[in-house]
Amino acid sequence: MSAESMPESIPQPGAQPPGRGGRGRRRKPRSAGRKALLATAWTAAGVLVLGGAGAGFLYFKLNGNLHSVDIDQVLGKNRPTKIDNGSENILVLGSDTRSGSNKKLGGGTDDGSARSDTAMIVHVYQGHKKASVVSIPRDTLVDRPACTDTKGTTHPAASAVMFNEAYSTGGAACAVKSVESLTGIRMDHYLEVDFAGFQRLIDDLGGVPVTTTKAIADPQSHLDLKAGTHTLDGQQALGLVRTRHGVGDGSDLGRIQLQQAFVKALLGQVKSVGVFSDPKKLYDLADTATKAVTTDSDLGSVNSLVDFADGLKGIDSRHMTMVTMPVQYDPADPNRVLLEKSKAHLVWDALKNDRPIPRSATKGTATGEADGVVSG
Repeated sequence: MSAESMPESIPQPGAQPPGRGGRGRRRKPRSAGRKALLATAWTAAGVLVLGGAGAGFLYFKLNGNLHSVDIDQVLGKNRPTKIDNGSENILVLGSDTRSGSNKKLGGGTDDGSARSDTAMIVHVYQGHKKASVVSIPRDTLVDRPACTDTKGTTHPAASAVMFNEAYSTGGAACAVKSVESLTGIRMDHYLEVDFAGFQRLIDDLGGVPVTTTKAIADPQSHLDLKAGTHTLDGQQALGLVRTRHGVGDGSDLGRIQLQQAFVKALLGQVKSVGVFSDPKKLYDLADTATKAVTTDSDLGSVNSLVDFADGLKGIDSRHMTMVTMPVQYDPADPNRVLLEKSKAHLVWDALKNDRPIPRSATKGTATGEADGVVSG
C-alpha cells in the first residue's frame, strides 16, 4: 500500500462549495538542519476558510495538490477510544526531509531520511472557540511501541529512544501510534508540513509581524534580528522557528517557546490578511497551502479540509493556551529530557475530559529561556 494517496476529484470551477518552574540548562549545539514550525498546517486551514465563502474557482486544481495518509487503516482498532464530547485532537508534525528544496533550506546531509523535530497536540474544545496546544520536545526519551508503516513493514518496539525517532522509523502512522501510546488519547486528525512549504506560505502572506525584546543572531539558521518590530519574510520566519542557539539557553525547549510565540503571530496574520479583493493572492495562498500539507485521509480533499478549518475559524490567539509537555532534563545526558509522568497525567486527563490544562501541570518542570522574547 502506498504511503500517500491522492484525493478524489472535486467540483469544477463555478460549482458551489459545501456549506458549512525549572530553568533549562545550557545545552550542546546541534545541527542547524531542523524542522520548521507546524503552524503552517493551521495557516493552510485558515487560508482555505478565508476563501471558502465565495471563491468556488479555488477548488479547481487545489484538490490535486493535497496528499493524504490512511492512518486509520494502518493502525486498525488497537487504539484509544474516540472521545465523543465535541472536542477534537489533532497531531501536527513536520517532515524535515534532507532532499530537494528542503535540503537547501534546512542544511544537513541528504541521507534519504525524514525527521519530525517539531510536534504539537492541538486540542480543540467543545464549541470550537478555544484550544490548547501541547508541544512535545523532540529530545524526550520515550518507549516507542511496535508499529506498522503505510508500506506494511512492521517495526519492533524500542525503549528509551528520542520521540522523533518514531517518525523517522515508520512515518506518520508510527508517529501517531507513539503519541497515542504516550498520552492515552486518540488523535482524530493528522497534519504535516515541510520546510519549503512553510517558507513559501509566509512569503505569500506578505510576511508576519513580530516584536523581539532581545537581539537574535544565529548564523546556522540564517537569522539576524535586532530588538524591535519586524515583518519576517519566509526565510527569516524559518530561521526563527529553527533557531536554538540565537537566544535563551540553546535548548530545544527554548526553541519551542519561540515557535509557540510565532504560532500566535502567524494565526493573527492569517486572520488579518485582506484576500477577498485580490483573487490572485487568494489563489496563490491556497495553492501554496494545499501543496505544503499532508493530512490523514479524512482530511484528504479540499472540501473536507475547508469543513474542518471552518470549525476552527472562531479560535484566535487570545483563546489559545500553549504549553510544553512536562519534562525534566535527563541527569545522565543534558541533551535529553525525561517525561514528568505525574504532571503529564494532569495534562492528558484535562484533554480527555475537555478541561483547561491546570497550571500545576507545568509548574516546576524544565523550560527554555526564550519565553517573552517574541510576541505578535
